[in-house]
Amino acid sequence: MKQEILTVISNIQLNSSTFEMKLSGVTEDMRPGQFVEVALKEKYLRRPISVADYENGVLTLLYKVVGSGTEIMSNIAPGEKLDVLTGLGNLFSIEKTEKPVLVGGGIGVAPLIGLSRAFYKKGIKPTVILGFRNKDEIFYLDEFEKVANVIVATDDGSFGIKGNAITALSSIEKPEFYYACGPMVMLKALSNYSLDGELSLEARMGCGFGACMGCSIKTTDGYKRVCKEGPVFMAKEIIYEN
Repeated sequence: MKQEILTVISNIQLNSSTFEMKLSGVTEDMRPGQFVEVALKEKYLRRPISVADYENGVLTLLYKVVGSGTEIMSNIAPGEKLDVLTGLGNLFSIEKTEKPVLVGGGIGVAPLIGLSRAFYKKGIKPTVILGFRNKDEIFYLDEFEKVANVIVATDDGSFGIKGNAITALSSIEKPEFYYACGPMVMLKALSNYSLDGELSLEARMGCGFGACMGCSIKTTDGYKRVCKEGPVFMAKEIIYEN
């Protein structure tokens, strides 16, 4: 973990509620699966945001406006400085398979673009399944198509396969290993489908580095903190309590 003062390069709106923010000045090496904690002057607690991508000192964050904190973020202008904790969380294990399948739902799609690019740099073109509520919520499709074989599912059938990400996953050969991020209901359904995978969990966090225990989840090895032992866990570790 490292506290850094970063400069906002751009902060653009991708659809009605999703934004892409790029920040420069990162010295901590960031890799797929990790996250950062962004300090906002108007808020006491930092905002945890998954790393979409990182290259040559430039950090890309994809975030959805869901509350007052992310609303403040959406109005930050290029040139502004942000206090950011970088290098948080563990990584996806990209050495586990030569035929990766990546599954994302909603804003959970965000950390999968960097993961897709990491596989592509290894000479592997992953299969990526993206699930959205409707066609208007789709983002980054063109970026994924540059480095992956992409299947899109929408709940209302307005684009791609009608159904959710699990519906789309069931339409292909069962993967030997998968990587996923999205709402807990999707991850639970995915775990019921197969335990051969890694899940990136989203959770409300107090500190973001393991001190407050506020993001603890139940696992087969006791309670673990999403911010410290995660956010990436083996699917077979997670115990769903409801």
